[in-house]
Amino acid sequence: MSAFTASRRAVLAGAAATALVRPAAARGREDGPWAIELFTSQGCSSCPAADAQLGILRTRPDIVALSFHVDYWDYIGWKDPFATREMTDRQRTYARVLRQRYVYTPEMVVDGITHEPGTSRDSIEEMLEAARHQSPQRATPQLTRVMDGPLTIKLAPFTFEGDPAEIILAVYDPRHATPVPRGENTGRTLDNFNVVRRLETIAKWKGTAASWTVPADRFKAGQGIAVLVQHADQGAMLGCNKLEPNVTG
Repeated sequence: MSAFTASRRAVLAGAAATALVRPAAARGREDGPWAIELFTSQGCSSCPAADAQLGILRTRPDIVALSFHVDYWDYIGWKDPFATREMTDRQRTYARVLRQRYVYTPEMVVDGITHEPGTSRDSIEEMLEAARHQSPQRATPQLTRVMDGPLTIKLAPFTFEGDPAEIILAVYDPRHATPVPRGENTGRTLDNFNVVRRLETIAKWKGTAASWTVPADRFKAGQGIAVLVQHADQGAMLGCNKLEPNVTG
C-alpha cells in the first residue's frame, strides 16, 4: 500500500504519568542498540506480518523497536485508533530524506538509513547489518529512572559532523490487541507492539557531555521509554536506548 509524500510538520506532544521500568543496561559504543521504526496501520492487510516481526525484535537488547501508526489508510473501512498525523509526517519526512517515490505500509526504517517492508527476518537482518557497518561507533544515551521519578538522560562526548543532533523522546505502549470489525483486516484481532503514543524533541546536541531531566508527569504507568539521538532533519541515528516496563506478554 502507498501514498504520495507531503511536507513535514512539527512532531511535538505532551505525555502523562509514570512507569515502573528496568534501568537501561550500560552498553559500549560498538554494540548498539540500533533503532527500528515500523510504520504500520490496522487498515492495511499487509501489516500484521511486520507487526509480528516487531513483536519479536522488541525483546532484543540490541534493538530499540518502535511502532508508528499512520493515518492515511483510515478512510478504507477502519480507523486505526493509534494513528496520528504526526506519525504519518515522520514517515513522509523519511520518504524525502531517503529519496523514496512514495510512502507505504508496512515500512521498517532501520537507524534512519535504510528501509524495507519488514516482513522477512532475512531482510531485517540485512538492514541491521548495514546499520552496524555505517555506524559502528554509537552515541548511546544512558537512561536512569527510579520508580516513578523523572527520567535522566546522559550523553558522553561524541564527535560528529553537521548540524546539532536532535534528542528525541518516544513514549510507547508495550502491546495492544484490537478486534477489527471492518476494513481489510475484518474479523481479525491485531496485535501491535511498542506503539508510540507521544513523540517529542527535547533538546539539540552538539556532541559535548550533556544531561537532561524529563519530568515524571510525562509518562503513564506501564509505558516504555525510548530516546533517539538523531542527525538533524531526521537523518541517520547516532545512537538510541530504551527503558522497558516490567510487563509480560
